[in-house]
Amino acid sequence: MTTSIKETKFDSFDWIDLVSPTNEELQEITAQHKLNYFLVSDSMEPGHLPKIEQHDGFTFIILRAYTARLEDNVTTVNELSGKVAFFIKDGLLITVHRSSFPFLLDIEDKLDSSIDIHQLVIHIFNHIVDSYIGPASWHANHIDEIEKIIFLKDLKRVSQEDLYYQKAELRISRKLLMLTQAVLNQYAIQQEHQTALQDVKDSLVRLILEYEEALEDSSSLMNTYLTLTAQRSNDVMKLLTIFSAFFLPLTFIVGVYGMNFEVMPELKWRYGYLFVVLLMLAISLITYQWFRRRKIL
Repeated sequence: MTTSIKETKFDSFDWIDLVSPTNEELQEITAQHKLNYFLVSDSMEPGHLPKIEQHDGFTFIILRAYTARLEDNVTTVNELSGKVAFFIKDGLLITVHRSSFPFLLDIEDKLDSSIDIHQLVIHIFNHIVDSYIGPASWHANHIDEIEKIIFLKDLKRVSQEDLYYQKAELRISRKLLMLTQAVLNQYAIQQEHQTALQDVKDSLVRLILEYEEALEDSSSLMNTYLTLTAQRSNDVMKLLTIFSAFFLPLTFIVGVYGMNFEVMPELKWRYGYLFVVLLMLAISLITYQWFRRRKIL
C-alpha cells in the first residue's frame, strides 16, 4: 500500500493527512506534535469502532465511512467500512487512515482557505455520513425487489444466503451510524458552528431511521421466506402422503395375490382378474371421496 503524507495550510490552521503511514512516520508525527503514541498507533488498527476521547491539548476521534461495494457480501465492520482517525488541536488537524477516500482529495480546492479547523472537520464528517446514503437506497430497492419475487411465489430466484448477507450489512451499518451519532453528540464546538454540525446530525437521524426500517423489512422478508419454504416442503410431504394413502391398500392387494399359493380360489376363477381390478378401483374411489370430505383434496 502506497504511503502518502499531505500537508495543507489554511489561514488559521494546518492540516496533515496521512494515508497508510509507516511506523517511523507515525513516531515522527507523534514527537513533532506531542501526541499520544498509543492513540496514533491505534489509528492504524482496522477494527476500532467510532469513538471520541478528550486528552490534554487535543481531541481524538474515530469515524468509519461506508466503503464496501454494493454487490459485495460482507459480514464484518472491517469489510463494510473504512476508518478515519482525527487528531484535533489548536491550529492543527491530523487525519490518519489506511485507505484513500475520494472525499479527502483536493479539499483545499473546494473550500476557502479562510475556513477554520472545525468547519473542515464538519465538512469531512458530512462526507463520512453521506457515504451511507447510496447503500441505504440500494438496500431499500433490493428489499422491494425481493419482496415482489417472494410474494409472486418465485422462490427459486431468492436465496437464504442473500437475505442473510443483506440483513448483516444493514445491522452493521445501523450500529456504525448510531455510534457515529454518539460521537457527534459529544463533539464540543463553538456556537457559530452548531448549525452546520446539527445538519450532519439530522442526516444521521434520517439514515438511522432508514436503516432501521430496512432492517425490520429484511427480518420480515427472512421470516416470510422461511415460512413459504417450509410451506412448500409441507405441500410436498402432503402430496407424498396422499399418494401413499392411495397406493398402500393397492400394494397390499397386489402383495396378497402375488404369493401364488395353489389353494387360492381366485387364481383359477374366470373373473378373478376383473374382480381384483374392480376392487382396486373401488378402494381408490373410496379413498378419494374420503380426502374430499376432509377437504384435503
